[in-house]
Amino acid sequence: MTLLHLAGVTRTVQLVDAPPLTILSGVDLDVEVGDRVSIVGRSGSGKSTLLNLLGLLDNPTSGDLEFDGRPVKSFSSGERDRVRGRDVGFIFQQFNLLQGRTALENVMTPLLYAQGKQFWQRARIATAMLERVGLGHRLGAMPDKLSGGEQQRVAIARSLVRGPRLILADEPTGALDLETGADVMALLDEVATGSGAALITITHDPAIAALASRHLRLDHGVLTVAGGPMAPVVRADELATVPA
Repeated sequence: MTLLHLAGVTRTVQLVDAPPLTILSGVDLDVEVGDRVSIVGRSGSGKSTLLNLLGLLDNPTSGDLEFDGRPVKSFSSGERDRVRGRDVGFIFQQFNLLQGRTALENVMTPLLYAQGKQFWQRARIATAMLERVGLGHRLGAMPDKLSGGEQQRVAIARSLVRGPRLILADEPTGALDLETGADVMALLDEVATGSGAALITITHDPAIAALASRHLRLDHGVLTVAGGPMAPVVRADELATVPA
């Protein structure tokens, strides 16, 4: 089942006293339910712009973008917000935890916008998610008392607490050391697998990208299969040759 469909997607911004700047050019991408996709690209390649489109934060200038079979342009502003809050989880390089709030309170935050059982049982649901990421003993800890790896685990729990169908991880290990980063990615994959969510990891690190089952490259706004447009499959040991 296709969760995300992009066909001929472009994103262009109008500059003052200059020609329009094309950031994304003719992007084609299908993401299935439960997919594992990595997108490698240098700084300035258009990764953040693509992330905003995939996460329903922005609209393409042209082309087709569908979420769960529906054209995103058909969503009202309120419906887009509801779908994004319910079905899309974001994980960033910076943990973006609320200072002065405990780990449990941080993870409960998205559930304040939920309805029914998720809202009324938010403390229990958030506690269970923190236990799932190995932090059941740190519910009352403040962010400044948590290690980097623990803070990222809280961020992961917060992004997954509403059971999203799509997880977007933007440089999720960039602020962590190598060993902690590997542990966090293993945890993220495990939790995503357990919930059946699709996971798209956007990174400049080939080692992190190699953990996915599909490897893509974004270069000057053009999305291709890593290793070249004609390469149907890229093995993990070959991905080290992809420019970071």
